Amino acid sequence: MENSNITVTIQDIAKMIDHSLLHPTMTDEDLKQGCQLAKDLSLASACVKPYATSMAKNYLSGTDVLVCPVIGFPAGNSSIRVKVFEAQQVVEEGAQEVDMVVNVGKVLGLQWDYIYEEINAINSTVVAGGAILKVIFETDYLQSQHIIKLCEICSKIGVAFVKTSTGYGFVKQNNAYNYTGATIENLKLMREYCPPNVQIKAAGGVRTLDDLLTVRSIGVSRIGATASQAIIDEAMKRGISDTPTTVTFIYGLGAKSQ
Repeated sequence: MENSNITVTIQDIAKMIDHSLLHPTMTDEDLKQGCQLAKDLSLASACVKPYATSMAKNYLSGTDVLVCPVIGFPAGNSSIRVKVFEAQQVVEEGAQEVDMVVNVGKVLGLQWDYIYEEINAINSTVVAGGAILKVIFETDYLQSQHIIKLCEICSKIGVAFVKTSTGYGFVKQNNAYNYTGATIENLKLMREYCPPNVQIKAAGGVRTLDDLLTVRSIGVSRIGATASQAIIDEAMKRGISDTPTTVTFIYGLGAKSQ
């Protein structure tokens, strides 16, 4: 891995982070504490389970931290009607962004008409409710040709973001569960095949400041993270402040912060 330089502010970093509050064991008290952290750090959003939308909206009232529930999460297996219903419910409860998971089996089956219908229906519902949509591909399951086609469909529809992973897409192989999440290769592919108006979100394995700066350097606008506090702490430790600061970082995902 090599060193690179980038110029950023602490606000640039904070507003790249969707703080993930999606673990299956998360309680309402955990949600409250997580929203408080997102508020204290002035992050981009708190990413929450659908049932928690109104609670998160209440906790984040009066701040610029957005409420971002997930739908069809994490496997993407619900019918289109159910996903649309979820989308309608969360925007009615105050969601400003929505992260949806595509039907991966339909993608792998090359059933592109279904995928177009699904994404278009959900995007229309979300946008009509005054929010924006991020489409999760779950890239661990996919090959490059699937990712390219999804980018083309999302670009044609005009979704706000395409996103690599849920962070929970564990694949059982040889009696063990493995997961990669975001990779530089896939992020570059997504950036190449989406126009500038479709932004890129990296999720799954983006845990350090170096990870964040790496993906920022290749055109990623947002990350999903649970290690938000550690990332901001490391940024401040390196002297990143309210004014543009040039910092050195280790280019690559999974590198140790220096």
